[in-house]
Amino acid sequence: MTAASSTKAKARELKTINPATEEVINTYEIMTKEQISEKAKKAQNAFSDWKKDIQKRVDHIYDCAQELRKNKEVLARTVTKEMGKVIKEARSEVEKCAWVMDYFADNGKVFTTDEVVNTDARRSFVTFEPLGVIGSIMPWNFPYWQALRFAAPSLIVGNTIVLKPASATMQCGIEIEKTFEKAGLPDGVFQTLVGDSSIADILIDSQDVNAITFTGSVPVGGKVAQRATSQLKKCVLELGGSDPFIVCEDANVEKASNGAVKGRFINCGQSCIASKRFIVVKKIANEFIEKFVQGAEKLKVGDPLSDDTDLGPLVNASGLKTIDSQVKDSVKEGAEILTGGEQIKSKGYFYKPTILKNVSPNMRVAQEEVFGPVAPIIIADSEIEALRLANDSQYGLGASIWTEDLDKAERLSRMVRSGIVTVNNVVISDPRVPFGGVKKSGFGRELSRYGMLEFVNIKSVRFYDQLVHQHHVE
Repeated sequence: MTAASSTKAKARELKTINPATEEVINTYEIMTKEQISEKAKKAQNAFSDWKKDIQKRVDHIYDCAQELRKNKEVLARTVTKEMGKVIKEARSEVEKCAWVMDYFADNGKVFTTDEVVNTDARRSFVTFEPLGVIGSIMPWNFPYWQALRFAAPSLIVGNTIVLKPASATMQCGIEIEKTFEKAGLPDGVFQTLVGDSSIADILIDSQDVNAITFTGSVPVGGKVAQRATSQLKKCVLELGGSDPFIVCEDANVEKASNGAVKGRFINCGQSCIASKRFIVVKKIANEFIEKFVQGAEKLKVGDPLSDDTDLGPLVNASGLKTIDSQVKDSVKEGAEILTGGEQIKSKGYFYKPTILKNVSPNMRVAQEEVFGPVAPIIIADSEIEALRLANDSQYGLGASIWTEDLDKAERLSRMVRSGIVTVNNVVISDPRVPFGGVKKSGFGRELSRYGMLEFVNIKSVRFYDQLVHQHHVE
């Protein structure tokens, strides 16, 4: 062993790969436990001042929205190169991030105003106080949006944040920190960690981290929750989805089929709230399928940096392999490929937009979360059966219902077991309404006032004139 190697072990590294070209984009040195602990301590120290003045926080978040808009093109090209999102969708993601910043800057004060309560005390109120440092473990598929839809309300309420971005989109995570720096946030209020999945446990375990938010897969989410709650740390989990797309017999087929193309193939199908199981009532199935296939075949697959491209590559070789195996296994069990169904033989992780029919509920494409451009169609004899099939899933994130009868739509929407239901449109996250799921899609909520209140101490305060003697229980 040489003197150099004996004094310092070789630093661990991670590489990011362009999924359209398979070329290495960058190499990063993974942070050590000591560096991560230092970041968490810095966030805890910054918290004491950051929580004091909400108007200053609001001003900073408005400035952040301006920085996002100013640097939209650079940010968009970064995400396109790192995970293959087509450039027009990448720009929209940055624009939506600016919107969520403005929304919580506009409404943060109102959402956290003390609430007066009538009790036997002279004065009673409920107040909302930040928890401290929030560890944020985020995925690659919407690397800006999923980090910032949590960060905006959490920062406004007075928390500080340490972000661990997905290793596939490491530069996106770094760009978020740079954006906050340019917006003038105090040092330590928002920091990004550089590392792979191995550093997540270090973040969760840090004594300076008070709570955890995680977006990702069910298996990993379970481990995150177990580790965080064993240390009595609050956590919010936004996990997978297998959202049903229910087409009733009285649906407008033209609108429904257009919605199906949009809902299934956005972000190359790599979205937790993408439409994933197309449950169509038999009476209109043929007409819907014909139009759905026509729409899918018009999509252009290719260079994600081109404005004309509709679908880019999947994020990596593993994702491509999983999608291909899900399709092949379903075909072996009787599913029929109507269009697509194969990898595009070129450089990059491209897969043709695919629609399957004769799908049964026990096939992998119906049971698992399909994270790619594959749409399984299940035929239901009736709307009641369609609803039963929709609820027959371990997931419960979102659902969409297509019908011209709004009374029926309301009735069905109350019967679907999911956190989100959209009628006559695809499921889309919106800062104004809560976002989250049930069953194995996770727990807790993001966005809206409900999301903001996930990471606060809801404190009740009462003022009495004299000791109350009448109570006999705690």
